[in-house]
Amino acid sequence: MTHAEQSSRLRIGLAQLNYKVGDLEANFAKIAATIERARAQGVELVVFSEMALIGYPAMDMVHRKSMLDAQLANLERVAKLTDASLGVVVGYVDYNHDARGKHLYNAAALCHDGKVVARIHKSLLPTYDVFDEERYFERAQRVGTHLFKGVRLGISICEDAWNSPNGWEMPRYANDPISALVKDGAELLINISASPFGIDKNLFRRELLAGHAQKHARSFVFVNQVGGNDELIFDGRSFVLSPQGELVCQLGDFVEDFAVIDLPILAGAPVSLDPALLHPTTTAEAEQAYRALVLGLRDYVHKSGFKGALIGLSGGVDSALVAAIAVEALGPDNVLTVGMPSRYSSDHSVADAQTLAKNLGVRFELSSIEPQFQAFLTQLDPLFAGLAADVTEENLQARVRGMFLMALSNKLGHLVLATGNKSELATGYTTLYGDMNGALMVIGDTPKMLVYRICRHVNALAGYEVIPENILQKPPSAELRPDQTDQDTLPPYEILDAIIDAYMRLGLEADAICAQGFERPVVERTIAMIHRAEYKRWQGAPVLKISTKAFGFGWRYPLAANYRWTP
Repeated sequence: MTHAEQSSRLRIGLAQLNYKVGDLEANFAKIAATIERARAQGVELVVFSEMALIGYPAMDMVHRKSMLDAQLANLERVAKLTDASLGVVVGYVDYNHDARGKHLYNAAALCHDGKVVARIHKSLLPTYDVFDEERYFERAQRVGTHLFKGVRLGISICEDAWNSPNGWEMPRYANDPISALVKDGAELLINISASPFGIDKNLFRRELLAGHAQKHARSFVFVNQVGGNDELIFDGRSFVLSPQGELVCQLGDFVEDFAVIDLPILAGAPVSLDPALLHPTTTAEAEQAYRALVLGLRDYVHKSGFKGALIGLSGGVDSALVAAIAVEALGPDNVLTVGMPSRYSSDHSVADAQTLAKNLGVRFELSSIEPQFQAFLTQLDPLFAGLAADVTEENLQARVRGMFLMALSNKLGHLVLATGNKSELATGYTTLYGDMNGALMVIGDTPKMLVYRICRHVNALAGYEVIPENILQKPPSAELRPDQTDQDTLPPYEILDAIIDAYMRLGLEADAICAQGFERPVVERTIAMIHRAEYKRWQGAPVLKISTKAFGFGWRYPLAANYRWTP
């Protein structure tokens, strides 16, 4: 008689934790503490996320044998924490001892009674967008279930579940590991993941996995990583689905979390709904983006070993939002802001920057760049003889500011945060070695119109004008020449953002974008600007990714190329 026939239930703990890539001891300590927490609650099987022992994504770090060996030693330590009553599923990187193929596997271990009793290897290796797992890992040689306390577990790893059970028009993979697990007798489906955040991705992800649960009439346990690792942000939102695909357990978003659920195993057995296990998650676009950016910035700074951030406040909306995010992520005492006006800076912009800093409770220093700017003009004047003033002089101001910020960063140990948004980054409306300076581009995947919506969310959250209304109302301007506005150079942002999204995220060509009602000259000019600015982005700071197509690892275009391949 199986365990399922005896009790029909398995007490499972979902461990949604924030790991630091390569910090093996800290990651092990989190896992060990959670195992003891689970033991105290009578958990029979505690599930951790993909590559939890080493952190995801570890990238080329996985090629360091000393680190891999230390990580495998920690896997044995995890196994020794289990006993006859408590088992663990945990993600790690395993060696491939076969003479053929890549020498590593993306793996999950089933640990029980003091031993590693099963090693599961990932079958589907993503090689799109930010993923490049074929670079490192070999595909699983076989897919099979594993017996735990009389229950057949079907354990899969992230992408293994990303072949739609309902069929996609163009499926990425020819095989479906989840169906193979069920065919091998899986009574319970478990997927451990490191699935990055994307606005509105949560609903799609849940519906995808619900399709597996419904198709196979099996409960589905999904445990996701949470936290920021470089440009990637992981939202968590781990969950459990009933055999009918209904949500019966939902962990929090953008926070570490832990939940225990008694899950029926017998086919068709009802799953009782406990409202306490359904943690609310955010759905509004601006709120999701804001919480993701706060988490991504906080983890980037802290995991890099820093505490403070440095921001140049112009009195514009972009730097205002970055400052608000930094204060929420790091605290006002760890944020330094600097105003650096030139001859073209308006009095109201300086006043707006001062008001914003006061509202945020951060230190604000005002230092005009006019003497340095004039010194450069004087020194360059003989070399520029006979040439009219143009964008060169505009960029010079941004570069003086960039030098000023980097000097403060070197002296004070604060990370400079670049303040360019996605609309500017796409079109090259940024200055290399100027406003592109920084350790991180916080809103580089945030279009201009979304910037405004997030700012209003920040104010609504606070219940007062943290970001002054004047900043939100005035026409955007770089203030690098008299009476300048962004729309002197760029299309209106509501049009620009829509074209960028259609070209980048949807992958539409110019004809298809024009068919949506946009003027052809504007569309063609925008696409040309996107590719002309590629060389700038290659030299820019990492961008916190919040969309399904961001600049960075997920956008790989050559520099010296012909992008006008159609007449």
